[in-house]
Amino acid sequence: MSILQKELILPNGTIISNRIAKSAMSENLSTKNHDPSTTLLNVYKLWAKGGAGLIITGNIMINPKALGEPRNVVVENRDNFDLLKEWADTVKGTNTHLWVQINHPGRQAMEEINTVLKAPSAVPLKIVGRKNASSKIAKALTETEILEIIEAFGNTSLILKEAGFTGVQIHGAHGYLVSQFLSPYTNIRDDKWGGSIENRARFVVEVYKNIRKKVGDDFPIGIKMNSADFQKGGFSEEESMQVVKILSDVGIDLIEISGGTYEVPAMMGSRKASTVKREAYFIDYIEKARQITKTPLMLTGGFRTTSVMKEAVNSDKVDMIGIARPFAVFPNLANELLNGSRSDCTTNIKKTGIKAVDGMMNVIWYEAQIKRLGEGKMAKPNLNPWTALLKFIWLVIEYRVTKK
Repeated sequence: MSILQKELILPNGTIISNRIAKSAMSENLSTKNHDPSTTLLNVYKLWAKGGAGLIITGNIMINPKALGEPRNVVVENRDNFDLLKEWADTVKGTNTHLWVQINHPGRQAMEEINTVLKAPSAVPLKIVGRKNASSKIAKALTETEILEIIEAFGNTSLILKEAGFTGVQIHGAHGYLVSQFLSPYTNIRDDKWGGSIENRARFVVEVYKNIRKKVGDDFPIGIKMNSADFQKGGFSEEESMQVVKILSDVGIDLIEISGGTYEVPAMMGSRKASTVKREAYFIDYIEKARQITKTPLMLTGGFRTTSVMKEAVNSDKVDMIGIARPFAVFPNLANELLNGSRSDCTTNIKKTGIKAVDGMMNVIWYEAQIKRLGEGKMAKPNLNPWTALLKFIWLVIEYRVTKK
């Protein structure tokens, strides 16, 4: 038996059947009302047959007034409960766990589709395409609003458990709201939610505790968090280690490590040739994290060959191998990696050659591939990037028109 086929037992007793996880990717495939679409459900039916021990959905939002993209799924109440049950049932009859990644974008939200942006502090987002109008700088959350968001994370998680999903993952990486609270660059508060790393971590700890109180001990809760923000004055590796220890102590079940924000996208930017060859982008960090926690660690970013995946798990540095974008091109990927019919899952994204546009291609191009899978088509490795971009722009325009 390959080490990748070995089951993993989480701290709360949950058993994951193998060591390959489909990490979260943005799908942008909700209906206009932010319900799971038929296309989205079809994708998960396909991935459910793909053999991964764990599938983590693209981020769903806890508030329809705080969207990352125009077609994010939103779960704030039970209005779309039957559709959520259908989504959860896509893995029925398999050995695959289906967890939902839950998120609030904070300041890292599209101003074109959000009337008001809220964040820990009023710090502008420096990103291509963001206007400089002061009206679009995120407003600092009040104490009451912070508590309401914490409660919303818990309520959404309870609804998802009741719908049949087998776990949730808090999105605490890539510059979204939880990540914003953790970073001294985006969190300049002077109350109990800011300042020291213990105070900046208070928000994510309270989110975890609220979820745990509502879903019970038998329902796994994971988190995706940054090894670092990779920007001056941001969340550092040393602070990240402290948060790993804090979350381990309160009982988190699985910690997925990534890095970067959409201001400095280390999770999908260009890499040194030596890093690309090594594959596992954040392995140096996770080696250190392994020394301070026994909580299972999942590493996402760069894995492309089974030899490197096996080496990472065999070394006891990593418990789960997270793979994202290759699943948009090879939906049966986990089965192929486990049975040996595929040893390399490298994908070659097509780009326009325009730097300002191609940064977005790392999301938009793969969203287009996921949509093809949901429509019953095969992925298209030579998909024209301009086609993907124009379709995304149309989605944004369509959203703005329908919401007026």
